[in-house]
Amino acid sequence: MEIKKVNLEEKLNLFSAHWSPKIIGELNGQFVKIAKFKGEFIMHSHEKEDELFYVLHGELFIELKDSTLHLKAGEFVIIPKGTMHKPYAPEEASVLLFEPVSTLNTGEVKNDLTRSDLDRL
Repeated sequence: MEIKKVNLEEKLNLFSAHWSPKIIGELNGQFVKIAKFKGEFIMHSHEKEDELFYVLHGELFIELKDSTLHLKAGEFVIIPKGTMHKPYAPEEASVLLFEPVSTLNTGEVKNDLTRSDLDRL
């Protein structure tokens, strides 16, 4: 395996689609992904996977059952498996994600936002 550095800004400049995560690395059964979020996503959960959302640029809101988290650039949150959550970003936000390889972006819900065959950058 070749060891090489990854420049997040360069990778983010390779795509513009929202809600379409891209794989930029893999370690210990986890994918390292980047994505651009804008607008509303869907309320969903992941039965078996925790998710880490790290905001690189912009602001991300994550609606939970009884509260809403507000994350700014440089902040992250871990959403435990089984937790219903709905990410949304009023303006474009760039996000780094750490998730088990098995994680489907829409969790238990399958719809037009579901991305099962992710691009590797």
